[in-house]
Amino acid sequence: MEGEPDRNGGARLAEGVAALGVRTLFTLCGGHISPILVGARRAGLRVVDVRDEAAAVFAADAAARLSGTVGVAVVTAGPGVTNALTALQNAYLAQSPVILIGGAAPAVLRGRGALQDIDQLGVVRPHVKWAARARRVRDLVPLLYEAAARAQADVPGPVFLDCALDLLYDEAIVREWYGAGGGSGRALRARIERWYLRRHVNRMFGTVSASVEVPTPRVTPAPRADQIAKVVEMLTAAERPVLLLGSQAVSRVDRADALAASVGALGVPTFLSGMARGLLGRRHDVLYRHRRRDALRDADLVLLAGVPCDFRLDYGRHIGRGARLVAANLSRREARRNRRPTLTAVGDAGAFVTAVGDGAASDWGRWTAWRAELRARDEARATEIARMAAEPGERVNPIALCRAIEEAAPDDAVFVLDGGDFVATASYVLAPRGPLRHLDPGVFGTLGVGGGFALGAAAARPGAEIWVLYGDGAAAFSLAEFDTFVRHGIPVIAVVGNDASWTQIARDQVTLLGDDVGTVLRRTDYHVVAQGLGANGLLATHTAQVPAILAEARALAGRGRPVLVNALLDRTEFRRGSISM
Repeated sequence: MEGEPDRNGGARLAEGVAALGVRTLFTLCGGHISPILVGARRAGLRVVDVRDEAAAVFAADAAARLSGTVGVAVVTAGPGVTNALTALQNAYLAQSPVILIGGAAPAVLRGRGALQDIDQLGVVRPHVKWAARARRVRDLVPLLYEAAARAQADVPGPVFLDCALDLLYDEAIVREWYGAGGGSGRALRARIERWYLRRHVNRMFGTVSASVEVPTPRVTPAPRADQIAKVVEMLTAAERPVLLLGSQAVSRVDRADALAASVGALGVPTFLSGMARGLLGRRHDVLYRHRRRDALRDADLVLLAGVPCDFRLDYGRHIGRGARLVAANLSRREARRNRRPTLTAVGDAGAFVTAVGDGAASDWGRWTAWRAELRARDEARATEIARMAAEPGERVNPIALCRAIEEAAPDDAVFVLDGGDFVATASYVLAPRGPLRHLDPGVFGTLGVGGGFALGAAAARPGAEIWVLYGDGAAAFSLAEFDTFVRHGIPVIAVVGNDASWTQIARDQVTLLGDDVGTVLRRTDYHVVAQGLGANGLLATHTAQVPAILAEARALAGRGRPVLVNALLDRTEFRRGSISM
């Protein structure tokens, strides 16, 4: 490696990332990782530098979910790594294949009080599937490829690679550093130090393989034919079946269209959650959006595809006691969490549903009455929402705002949701335009994903219109990323639902405890903050203004300008009693 200054460890690692099919690397700079960033640009990667390490991991998470490849974030040592932990845990619970590369103190100085030297592996391990530390330059790329394989294998999730600073810089520079550190004296201690440092450097920069084979994705076992036949038999006997698809069902991005076709042909009344939202487009005969709990309670057969019985299904209590339950999941433990299924299919949930759809007869007539009942419920709820959207107020009606966004957003739009009450309201109104055009935090319910998710969505869907819906509480977590949007020319359209409160918490806190302490905010001028960061800012103070302001926002974005709409909301009781735990 000596004599190849442009091929230091950082460059080799960056080239390895490019070889994985990754096109964008997310980071916040630091001296520990500079060679990786320089190497990444030379390797043709787009380097998007953010204002908070968490945003880098959120961006990598979003890019992974939408692209079908791993997402990669690189952060500096110590606080750079610890700042990323919440985003890592979010990716872990969302089963998103993210590689986090963390710079680290020089190996020879580990444990001796070096700058930002902490036990990074000990800190990160509880939040990832796998973590490893590179000890030699020749280990960097093989460990990267092992990280990629582990991130995508079985139940996907984040992994961590710890890379000491002295593995990443040019060998000549490192030898110079350590030569100076050993002193030039003839005393025994000086000679021992020089010997130790030379030995350490020689071991780090030993023979490096010219190339390492890129790993091939592990093949998920095909669905079992006997289980497919059993589910087809159950469907034939069922009078009130329901299919609920979750994020895991669309983890194979390349198979989303085939899954959608099979679900449509199957004809089972279908509800979508998580990343599966939008799988069937905005409108489909088998798609239902409202009164899911009632449908699950009344069903005689429930198929859960990549959905565990956690708090979102009231730990399985949403499903009627007499119903037969089929759970398809990559994890046997998740498939059986809180409620034991009639049939457990361990493996790719999307492939399982596709196989069932391919094997079942398309005879929708069997469920005509059931489908009509569900459609009537769906339409009744939609009518109720429309009525509430028309209610007059002094400021912006949040439901009317969401309906206006639904009308304004084009067919290629990607929605990023980051917030509590306002964003949850939007989920009742906004219809994702197609497969993998919807991003929310997932089961962890993390606030602050907005800026990073928007960056990841822009990387995975170049040219698409990216809409970020923020609650005013959540907006503060990533508002600084408007600086990133401006610097990197990413024309995000953000809408802040500004009701001057952490409303999702306040509504029940005041009702149950009689005190709003800690939940009160200001009607802050978020649009002015966006302007200060170099973007455009617009203010909506009344519902009647909203359509024209959204049109202006789209026009600005069309000219390459990120824009934030600060919508001053009226309070509503639309989601009273909706707190989750």
